Amino acid sequence: NLMSNLPGLHVIGEANFSDHGANRLGASALMQGLADGYFVLPYTLGNYLWTHRPDQDRPDTDHSAFDEAEATVRQRQRKLVDNPGDTPVDEFHRRLGLILWDKCGLARNETNLKEALEEIPALREEFWERVRVPGTGQRLNMELEKAGRVADFLEFGEIMVHDALNRKESAGCHLREESQTDEGEALRKDDEYCYAAAWEYQGVGTRPELHKEELKFENVKLSQRSYK
Repeated sequence: NLMSNLPGLHVIGEANFSDHGANRLGASALMQGLADGYFVLPYTLGNYLWTHRPDQDRPDTDHSAFDEAEATVRQRQRKLVDNPGDTPVDEFHRRLGLILWDKCGLARNETNLKEALEEIPALREEFWERVRVPGTGQRLNMELEKAGRVADFLEFGEIMVHDALNRKESAGCHLREESQTDEGEALRKDDEYCYAAAWEYQGVGTRPELHKEELKFENVKLSQRSYK
């Protein structure tokens, strides 16, 4: 049912490469998202929720972890709603997108990535000082929901740039400009970067921690990809 080795964590959409291998470009990735979203996801989660009913071994809302999580969410909501800012959420969303598009897109280089690591924290600081969220948190508030998502995007975008800066090779159609062949093709460095990377968030202003899982290929020989 597309569940990972962590109970309750399902791998849905582009991240799920099990149906057609890890070579998933453009339309292939889109179709994976559509197929999983329309046909797989309703049954996947329904099955999991049914087999993990509250009458089984499942934490209740009186658990201390629930109280901690609820307090954290409410505190952030109050901070967003009560912030005396003058800038709409969409403005920060747009500016973050431009930074990532220009400096951490399909083609990236060390100079631009380092600039992005300065610009994103500055934008995040401005976000929390100047964002304006109309309405309250007492009822459905789409602007508040959007603000929470953009706050997450700011954290995740910074981690993406850390990962791109750390990987000094080109893979597939993601080109590190310093790593290409004489013909302009992506130049991989499998002896250095043959691993899956997972970055552990360490908090605002602290570099995330990199965890590596080495990749071993027994039946497939790694080779350069050519778009000719």
